[in-house]
Amino acid sequence: MLEFSMIQLVRRMGNKLDKNMQQKLIKSYSLLRFAPCFLHRPLEYMRKKIKILPLIIEFKQDSFGAGLNDVKNTKCHMLNEFPSISCCATKLSLEKIEQLLENCCHIKKIYYDRKVTTLLDISPPVIHSDQLKENILTGKGVTIGIVDTGIHPHRDLQGRIKGFKDFVNNRIAPYDDNGHGTHCAGGAAGNGSIYNGKYRGPSPEASLIGIKVLDKMGIGSLSTVISGVEWCIQNQSMLGIDILSLSLDSLTTQYAEDNPVVKAIEKAWDNGMIVCVAAGSADPFQGIISIPGISPKVITVRTIRDNNTIDYSDDSVANFSGRGPTIDCLKKLDLVTLMKNIPPLRFPKFFLDRANSDVHVDIDYVSLSCTSMATPICAGLTAQLLQNQPHLTPDQVKQQLIINICQNIGQSPNTLKKEKSNG
Repeated sequence: MLEFSMIQLVRRMGNKLDKNMQQKLIKSYSLLRFAPCFLHRPLEYMRKKIKILPLIIEFKQDSFGAGLNDVKNTKCHMLNEFPSISCCATKLSLEKIEQLLENCCHIKKIYYDRKVTTLLDISPPVIHSDQLKENILTGKGVTIGIVDTGIHPHRDLQGRIKGFKDFVNNRIAPYDDNGHGTHCAGGAAGNGSIYNGKYRGPSPEASLIGIKVLDKMGIGSLSTVISGVEWCIQNQSMLGIDILSLSLDSLTTQYAEDNPVVKAIEKAWDNGMIVCVAAGSADPFQGIISIPGISPKVITVRTIRDNNTIDYSDDSVANFSGRGPTIDCLKKLDLVTLMKNIPPLRFPKFFLDRANSDVHVDIDYVSLSCTSMATPICAGLTAQLLQNQPHLTPDQVKQQLIINICQNIGQSPNTLKKEKSNG
């Protein structure tokens, strides 16, 4: 099979194809193993024309426009542009991928556009310890972008959803057909108005932007996430976006510097947005931090078990939450937060609500413990900090969270970098 053109392409241009892309091209010939040899050539010809792969194409520095024109010349049916990171997303046949690599000198790398999902590993309901401390800081004047499954105009968020963008169904009005995004929005900025503030987030007066990049089942792709982050970068000034919260999960298969989603969130960070991302819940063993939590720049968050006590000595990082080191051998995490006592917002039509009927709290809330909840709580704490000191840079915010607002609970650097949030 070594003579097949896609295998030859991988051997010649492997440096321009990420590992997943190489595997997809090679596996495109798997069915030919069962065909007679005299049929290999005609079957390969048909396969190259029919097989379509979703791609993210990264262009060389200062070559975005020229490279984009070359992609457009392939007559692709779908094209999303990400100028801030010099990338685009499209779908091409194997034949057109081969032609593009052979003829376009502007391509730096092609990535397979892999699946991204919500994070939701549920531990037992935990709603019976003390509420968040009373704090004069409420996140007022600060805007948090929730990059997730959307945002439902729940009563606890009423009047504070100042923007919405849908990259799945292209709808205009805010909605959430899964519930995970609304669950995260409530963790950051729910005001608990239904029960007189009983179930409120750290920043109950913060404004919210919903960016829907995942579908009803909580599934999307690297390119839809990049589209969401790119939209935030392009609309940062107009909407006043200060913070991004991403409770997403995708298997880590490449170094941070080679990952297009990491490049997108780091560009947002460089543009002045504080980015809080979940460590992931893929595996309790070391070395498993999900994309985009492997970024060395942004704030990567895990969740903690406090055994319902005030004393830090019996705290431990939840075993369902990802931990370092990263694939780059970077010690992580940056922050662990306590997500108890803030039951996320419930809407009976959510897919998430129907799937977790055993953890309902009254009729408007549902109690879940996971890194997807810890991340927006970190975003809410960040909003409090920005309300108090609005001119802080993202790096200064991260440093303030680690040094001034958190408590060392004495676990290894790969379990957490230094601290537990005192939010």
